[in-house]
Amino acid sequence: MANKKIGILTGGGDVPGLNSVIKGVVYRGSEIGFDVVGIRRGWEGLTHLNFEDQASVARYVLPLNRENTRTIDRTGGTFLHSSRTNPSSMKKVPDFLAGSTFPTREKKGKDGSSSTVYDMTSQTLKNLEKLGIEHLIAIGGDDTLSYAARLDKEGFKVIAIPKTMDNDVRNTEYCIGFSTAITRAMDSIQRQRSTVGSHERIGVFRVFGRDAGYTALYTSYVTSIRCAIPEYEFDLDKMIDLLVADKRHNPSAYSLVILSEGARWKGYTVREYGEPDAYGHRKKMSVAEDFSDQLKRRVKEETIVSDLTYDLRGGEADFVDKLVATTFGNMALDCLINKQSGVMMAIQNGSFAVVPIPDPGLGPRKVDIESMYNTERYRPNYSGKAGLPLFLTRP
Repeated sequence: MANKKIGILTGGGDVPGLNSVIKGVVYRGSEIGFDVVGIRRGWEGLTHLNFEDQASVARYVLPLNRENTRTIDRTGGTFLHSSRTNPSSMKKVPDFLAGSTFPTREKKGKDGSSSTVYDMTSQTLKNLEKLGIEHLIAIGGDDTLSYAARLDKEGFKVIAIPKTMDNDVRNTEYCIGFSTAITRAMDSIQRQRSTVGSHERIGVFRVFGRDAGYTALYTSYVTSIRCAIPEYEFDLDKMIDLLVADKRHNPSAYSLVILSEGARWKGYTVREYGEPDAYGHRKKMSVAEDFSDQLKRRVKEETIVSDLTYDLRGGEADFVDKLVATTFGNMALDCLINKQSGVMMAIQNGSFAVVPIPDPGLGPRKVDIESMYNTERYRPNYSGKAGLPLFLTRP
């Protein structure tokens, strides 16, 4: 009897730990009767795959085995590469499908503009069928997993694995990539203390976090510095006064603050640029640079601004991310054996769990301001942690 085929893909931004999931699925899968097919470049691999073109097949389909995945967990990024493709909202149909008919709708932009997008779900399902894939493991953040939820509604068997250094996927307390990102941010800030202090300046750091402030908040937690997060509009004058006071009371005459990319003060709107991606997101201008300008203008303080965003994604995963990634991969196989689908691997109440794929309509998980953020001091709350799970939050 032929082995069953599993498809696996990674979508959205890369994070350390993705390769550990892939290797775990391949290694154990080969032992229990599954052949694993890697879909390259995320959902694009299932919308742009042209079986009549061998170059296209080579670009988007990669059979995985122990030999070609043996060392991939020693590096960061994703062995299968990624994209921000949304098959249900394609701006353009691939050239080889010109003339084919797909459902369309008008998509409204935040600026009031409108454009026609194509729903290529039928092509996605057709390609999965042609590949002989019976189950698909989709690894991604809330955007990537929103389309996994769509495939589940279409009746295809999908298992989801959450990854994002923003840690903002619903139904789980932890997403792959978060621990490594915090460790990298902490290390970078600790290294830069000497430079910021040598010049007696205010250090302003920016990290990812469009809608949720977990990365900034937890980095602040372990470095004992001020932070600003998207969930709470801070008072600009108050934040500046706090940083100036921190600097004055520091024997080394410096202070530090970390801002989520979506952080904002009252009356300020984060500026955006470029075309929206497949999920409607535009790139954000640096709030850290704008905040630095306010410091210079209002209190004549010199600053050092550091954008830590992409640096947190690179390199090998730390212990926590390798542990969680490997476990999530093996849990996904357990689900396949038990004939489960439409589920996501998760951590709830500090324990590994199998939960429903989040409802895309709910959006990303947000920081609970009341329990986690001190709005008077612009710092994390440090009290009342007894009885909480390891990551100090609940899904």
